[in-house]
Amino acid sequence: MSGGRFEYKQYVMNYIADQIEHEVLINGKKKTDDELKEEGWRDLDWYKKYPEDLYYYEYPEEVIEKFKEAVIVLRKAAVYAQRVDWLLSGDDGEEKFLERLKKDLEEL
Repeated sequence: MSGGRFEYKQYVMNYIADQIEHEVLINGKKKTDDELKEEGWRDLDWYKKYPEDLYYYEYPEEVIEKFKEAVIVLRKAAVYAQRVDWLLSGDDGEEKFLERLKKDLEEL
């Protein structure tokens, strides 16, 4: 069976967590030439006038910490959704549900 009770939406939670992690990684960093081209390369005069456009937006450290907390919460939510999904779908019994939930949460 492999789940399906929640239409596999738990994977969306992990996708959102991945996107937030990406924002943390690029926070305030200089964009590469390829990244600048992807967003619509502007001429050098533009970047002289708006040098901040050469960089990704820089969120304050307090916001970045909240982003990191959000990633943890989303990853935990995805684990819970996955394990409950398998229990309700009949893939796991109650004992296996508890074992796998504990193991998956420890692996985070």
